[in-house]
Amino acid sequence: MKLGIIREGKTPPDSRTPLTPDQCAHLLRDLQIEVVVEPSPIRCYPDTEYTEFQVPLSSHIEDCDVLMGIKEVPVDQLIPDKTYLFFSHTIKEQAYNRKLLQAVLAKNIRLLDYEVMTDEQGRRLIAFGKFAGMVGAHNALWTWSQRCGSFELPRMKECFDYEAAKDHYFHIKWPPVKIVVTGSGRVGTGAVEVLHDMGILQVSKEEFLENDFDEAVFTQLIPQNYVARRDGQPFHTRDFYAHPETYESVFAPYARTADIMINGIFWDPRAPAFFTAEDMRSPDFRLRVIADVTCDIAPVSSIPCTLRPSSIADPVFGYNPATGREILPFQPNGIDVMAIDNLPSEMPRDASRAFGDMFIHHILPELLLPHSAVIERATIAAGGRLGKHFEYLKAYAGMG
Repeated sequence: MKLGIIREGKTPPDSRTPLTPDQCAHLLRDLQIEVVVEPSPIRCYPDTEYTEFQVPLSSHIEDCDVLMGIKEVPVDQLIPDKTYLFFSHTIKEQAYNRKLLQAVLAKNIRLLDYEVMTDEQGRRLIAFGKFAGMVGAHNALWTWSQRCGSFELPRMKECFDYEAAKDHYFHIKWPPVKIVVTGSGRVGTGAVEVLHDMGILQVSKEEFLENDFDEAVFTQLIPQNYVARRDGQPFHTRDFYAHPETYESVFAPYARTADIMINGIFWDPRAPAFFTAEDMRSPDFRLRVIADVTCDIAPVSSIPCTLRPSSIADPVFGYNPATGREILPFQPNGIDVMAIDNLPSEMPRDASRAFGDMFIHHILPELLLPHSAVIERATIAAGGRLGKHFEYLKAYAGMG
């Protein structure tokens, strides 16, 4: 098998890569898998680092068996009859990628999507979620710094890597701010790691709600802390995930107590939102910074003020709870929303290395098998047809 690492073509550009230079060298040297890298002026690992590891660079990748990228490949850059691996963002029938899926089918492309590479229990085998949570937590405190002006923190994207960011944390005296983190998956785990590295004290949910502190603190919530059965019956995790529409939000005490919210849940549209736009107009609604890593866009969202995604170049917008409309950020009457939808791109070197490790350990062995259930579950399309797990996309793809 010959692997090709493609140049990211989507706008805005993404500097991540699926395999770092030393990981490519490992495939070449130790696994005898041929690898070629398409040159790129934006990749977080520059071309020179690949050549230092004797990884070949070439603009001609037509002879590769498998082409790997990160973000969606522009339709005019798709090479027919190839196997592609990237995040296609088609499985939820996203309107902006309908033409991409149609082109994949028309060009006889085998499309494997990282997002649906799972084990038999449905757990994802490769993802950037932890790094989204890490950058989300960093950006939450950066947003607070812009709002209150009592400390200085550079953007994560300005740091060479995470070790450089931690050097900054060591020198900061954090103000007494209360932070609530929602979710305990990859995103929540990443957010908590950064808060710990910042030296911010973790407290129980009871302490968080009942006490005032003279230092920065945070608490982490799991579903039974922020939703409850409408009929008063006890919370059961399996029941919540199967029937989220039978639950209601009980997040209000945290909205009245916390200054910053870092939202890292996987949200089902049938589930309740944490709070409503009307709730946000209440005088006792205290939250003033919301780092919405989940980034579902209102009105179908767990956070009603996530009116749109923000961007790495322009990371925060303000929300006026009185009008329900966007305003300039960092205003006394506003709530600041950080809703970047490609957060791992702010720490691309660390994120790429971890992603490459997951690929080598979990996905590559499956690619080398004559048949793999993991690969089958991730096959969006092949041979001009939708994969068997994605036939529900027929209408979306214009197949009748």
